[in-house]
Amino acid sequence: MKKLPFFVAFIILFSLGSCGDKYRLKLNTPDKITVNTPLNISVTEKNKLPIDSVAYFIDGIRFSNVEAIDISTQKLGKHAIKARVFYHTKQKELTNTIYFLASVTPTIYGYKIVNTYPHDASAFTQGLEYYNGFLYESTGQYGKSSIRKVDLKTGKVLQNKDLDKQYFGEGLTIFDSKLFNLSWKKKIGFIFNLNDFSLIKTFPYGQSLEGWGLTHNESELVKSDGTERIWFLDPKTQSETHFIEAYTNTRKVEELNELEYINGKIYANVWQKNTILIINPSNGTIEGIIDFEGLDKLVKKVDDGSVLNGIAYDKNAKRIFVTGKNWDKLFEIEIFIKK
Repeated sequence: MKKLPFFVAFIILFSLGSCGDKYRLKLNTPDKITVNTPLNISVTEKNKLPIDSVAYFIDGIRFSNVEAIDISTQKLGKHAIKARVFYHTKQKELTNTIYFLASVTPTIYGYKIVNTYPHDASAFTQGLEYYNGFLYESTGQYGKSSIRKVDLKTGKVLQNKDLDKQYFGEGLTIFDSKLFNLSWKKKIGFIFNLNDFSLIKTFPYGQSLEGWGLTHNESELVKSDGTERIWFLDPKTQSETHFIEAYTNTRKVEELNELEYINGKIYANVWQKNTILIINPSNGTIEGIIDFEGLDKLVKKVDDGSVLNGIAYDKNAKRIFVTGKNWDKLFEIEIFIKK
């Protein structure tokens, strides 16, 4: 038997050993897709070398069928698509980012003023809630932040508690006869006794960036943090359990601020905009946009910071109230679909 020359044997062994290094793998996904469109993903090899198998994952969950994946029940927003590729006794993971968009175009609403009430123009309104016949309001600004109980018809402050000057007060809501209030940048929330505003405890935020708006559904606190994300918190432990991201069929909407839960939907004020979004709490779809153009012209503005902010809902009488930062009026409004 003849022996191969050393350099020939070396080249053959090198080629066999380095075959896997020649692979140029690519994970193919769209950058964005509406959730009513089937999602197709694949892996290709630039040099057309053989691939043994591929395992696909969306946010860590494996999918066996990668042709026409049904994403209609997925939450909107940013998702991670991962492919684990097996080839030539090796494996490699490829990851892409994809954005799931809403399947519907938002309905545009207008508004009608039903009643106008006085409002404390010194209140830099952050949170607003209607409860048992009274308005409860939180105000912001360092050294001026407070929680207060307010008479709806007169605008008179009936009860007040100032926050420590180190805190910039933000959103407010009432759940289980307790008043929950947020601070802006300190990543601390407060729980107060509803009757006398005495402090029960404080709680830290989890993953959310800051404290902005606050409301609740039947079983959870609902919090915004200034981004497109809306967080859901366990009211007993105040831990953040999950979040949604607010998207239309074309883009995300950031700087979600004051929140109110009305008839199973989240109403969200957009910071420095004359709009309130109507958001599906299950997946983040922005189903409606209420255009409040002209409302700010009916109040005396203190400065450029005197913007629309404050949503409250009287569940029994089905009344919606809105106001703004340092506005001298609070409005009861009805909304209607614009033609």
